[in-house]
Amino acid sequence: MSFCLWIDVLSRNSSLETVTFETGVIPAQAGIHCPDVGPGCRIPVVPVVYRLLCAGKVVAMSQLLRMLFCVLTLWTCFREQGVAEQPGTQVNSTLKTAIPLEMQYLLYLPKEYDKQDAWPLMLFLHGGGERGDDVQKVKMHGPPKLVSEGKEFPFIVLSPLLRKDRFWEPIELSALLDEVIRTHKVDQDRIWVTGLSSGGFGTWQLAAYSPDRFAALVPICGGGETYWTKSIKHVPVWAFHGAKDPGIPVRRSQEMVDAINGHGGKAQLTVYPEAGHNSWTETYNNPAVYEWLLLQKRTARP
Repeated sequence: MSFCLWIDVLSRNSSLETVTFETGVIPAQAGIHCPDVGPGCRIPVVPVVYRLLCAGKVVAMSQLLRMLFCVLTLWTCFREQGVAEQPGTQVNSTLKTAIPLEMQYLLYLPKEYDKQDAWPLMLFLHGGGERGDDVQKVKMHGPPKLVSEGKEFPFIVLSPLLRKDRFWEPIELSALLDEVIRTHKVDQDRIWVTGLSSGGFGTWQLAAYSPDRFAALVPICGGGETYWTKSIKHVPVWAFHGAKDPGIPVRRSQEMVDAINGHGGKAQLTVYPEAGHNSWTETYNNPAVYEWLLLQKRTARP
């Protein structure tokens, strides 16, 4: 049985010092609207009084306390049960849930990690060919590959693995960054994002999702929606692309760089005249890229 507590004669005769509480729906003449709520509504306020109410007793209270109790009662009903859904009507609802996330990743810490309070962090997003369940595939290209070959970097390198048939999701990457920042010594003013192919697209998209988080972007053979650039015009960008890329035409990077600069930003594009889709090997082998990144620091959005 649906029910909600209601107060009889409260508004009809305010001089009464006693109020009778019953169950049901408040009559229209009482001047108070109380929709049905689901069964099992519990009133945690004044439990002794509640027991008297359930017994149909008459409780004496001052007018102010009566009004306060009525408000608390109605608020509790709405909070714990919500408004019952009825065919032909629409009601306000709220979803509160936690979505489980599992993501494999590689994490490189600089050799002198313990000797410094905070370190820059590079987030590397691999391409579509490395997706799956084997995190070792992330070592196929880019900074993880160089680390596996013995190269040392003066910054943290975070390299997540994307599951099969998935694309980079900014909300998932943000959760990963939050966790690594919480558990490691990260300089939050010097976080950079780089990625190749689908990871290049992911770089642009993540920056647009969190425009106030990153110090610099290095998207390689990627692209995105030009309207994203308005919110990241303050973020330095150095993009790379092969002029002969058969899969992702160079115009995809050119459009993004032109859009940022059109908003007054600082973006540059390096095009390899003879390169196809693989424009990342030469990029990640270029010391100038890392030197440029180390000079970048997060700035406030204008």
